[in-house]
Amino acid sequence: MAATDGTSVIQLGVEDAAAGFLLSTEAHWNQNEADWRFFLREGVVFGIRDRGQLVATAALLPYSGNNAWISMVLVTAGHRRRGLATRLVDACLETARKRSLTSWLDATPDGAAVYGPLGFTPTLQLRRLKLEIAAQVAAPPPASATLDALCARDRRAAGFDRTALLTEFAQRAGSRIAAGDGTIALIRDGRTAHHIGPLFADNAAPALALVDAVARSETGPLLIDAVASQKEFLEGLTTAGWTIERPFQRMRFGPATRAGEETPFAVAGPEFG
Repeated sequence: MAATDGTSVIQLGVEDAAAGFLLSTEAHWNQNEADWRFFLREGVVFGIRDRGQLVATAALLPYSGNNAWISMVLVTAGHRRRGLATRLVDACLETARKRSLTSWLDATPDGAAVYGPLGFTPTLQLRRLKLEIAAQVAAPPPASATLDALCARDRRAAGFDRTALLTEFAQRAGSRIAAGDGTIALIRDGRTAHHIGPLFADNAAPALALVDAVARSETGPLLIDAVASQKEFLEGLTTAGWTIERPFQRMRFGPATRAGEETPFAVAGPEFG
């Protein structure tokens, strides 16, 4: 890790996890410090410091099949509108170019307006939903499926391998895999809410049933990033009391890679794909 202050773009190390966590907390994001450690250990994270304080970040997380995810594009409030995010995304894209990687990201509407002119192509759309839960707990849904089964279904849907990511999630305290009736999902902890995803199912009805079973076993808020084209699933969530918080646009920079064989009902999160 470079120690230079000022506005130089530097590569961060695992020891910067706490500083990165401060940035995502300021932005009211759901990432916890374990997420930051994963990015810093498995990916390439760039940052900018001002007088020793980390004020901006962006991460490139490589996956298999020449794919990589750009995320954690954060700038502290007092340093916005200075072009720092653009410089950091450029650093991610340059790293991806040198490694011959196709870059993906999930952008907010404002972000999509910036990334489009840079050459990013829109693909699927997502909807971030939240459920506030009353303090009533039922038995959790069955966890008969294995991590191997989750990873296999994820490879089929994504078109590339994310075993390292899903293994990291599954091994954290509080994480679990729920399954039943052709449906499988990962539930993991976050800073302010548990997150459901990725979620795979043969159709909307069992997907909604599994989400309902998960919700009945929780005592705090839940987040899910649903694929907008799964309209029956999305409508079922809103009918059940989930509230749409914001949309995301998935975008690709570079040549198309191997396409997935199925569309998930919910993804691992806009920061992970």
